[in-house]
Amino acid sequence: MTKTFKPRLSTLLTFASAALLVCAPLAAQAQDYPSKPVRIIAPFPAGSGPDANAREIAAELTKILGQTFVVENRPGASNIIGTEAAARAAPDGYSLYIGTTSSLSVVPHLFSKLPFNAEKDFAPISLLGILNTGLIANPGVQAKDAKALIAELKAKPESVSVATSGIGSYSHLSGVWFNDAAKVKTNLVPYNSTSPYNDLLAGQVQLMFDGLPAAAGPIRGGKLKLLAITGKERHPSFPAVPTFAEAGLPDYAPIAWQGMLAPAGTPQPILDKLSNAMKQACQSQELAKKWRDYGGELRCNTPAEFTAFINADRAMWGKVIRQANVKLD
Repeated sequence: MTKTFKPRLSTLLTFASAALLVCAPLAAQAQDYPSKPVRIIAPFPAGSGPDANAREIAAELTKILGQTFVVENRPGASNIIGTEAAARAAPDGYSLYIGTTSSLSVVPHLFSKLPFNAEKDFAPISLLGILNTGLIANPGVQAKDAKALIAELKAKPESVSVATSGIGSYSHLSGVWFNDAAKVKTNLVPYNSTSPYNDLLAGQVQLMFDGLPAAAGPIRGGKLKLLAITGKERHPSFPAVPTFAEAGLPDYAPIAWQGMLAPAGTPQPILDKLSNAMKQACQSQELAKKWRDYGGELRCNTPAEFTAFINADRAMWGKVIRQANVKLD
């Protein structure tokens, strides 16, 4: 006859007390957090568009949590230098990381060996925002929108040059994806050490796929024009510009994003506190307007939602990169 084990009340109380002893320090740690300045590791250069976004959210978190949040730029090697530094940082809440499409969705597919694991080395906190990708053109381009451009390219393949920020860059892969989705051929021109925008403005190259922070001013000033933009609906800041879906490319959907993460192993109560702070920061109308003005959207979410978002985005870019057979090692 099998006897059913019934733990004594004293045993249950002992387990409960032990659990409380473990949880109590974590709760107290989160209550006191942050008690000193927090660094946010950014894998991109100071003065860049992503850097401006990082500094804006750092300022909001400083106001909300009452302690200084400082951006530490660690650019280089396709975002690998900064991402590795963040992955190896102490998981105590005082080293955070601004992840991007490039660092966590694209780079893991471009290199066979990396000094970090994009899936396992980070604890997602919240998305910060997304930047829609635009098909940016020199005013000399005759096509008025992406639909007309596609028609021209089918009649005259490789008749236009598309600037990219180098092989494997976001702009390059967006161009590769466009060619595949539209069944056209363009001449993709890599710019590895200089910005392509000067040549785009001068008409030496005709097109570029990119997020809009750098181009929004010239577009509004008539020095560049926008033929199409990603998104399910037209963007409120560019209501006259059709979406790629309107051009017959409903599945063409590259977006650039930024989000806040911490090293894996950071205590959950601290992650929860940071997640709540990010949610408050995203209620800033001033911050929302800045993202909206250059074709983006301020969009915070929960750690679980952000994790699912990254996984889906990484899988999407993995498919694009495999089809293009792009490798950087």
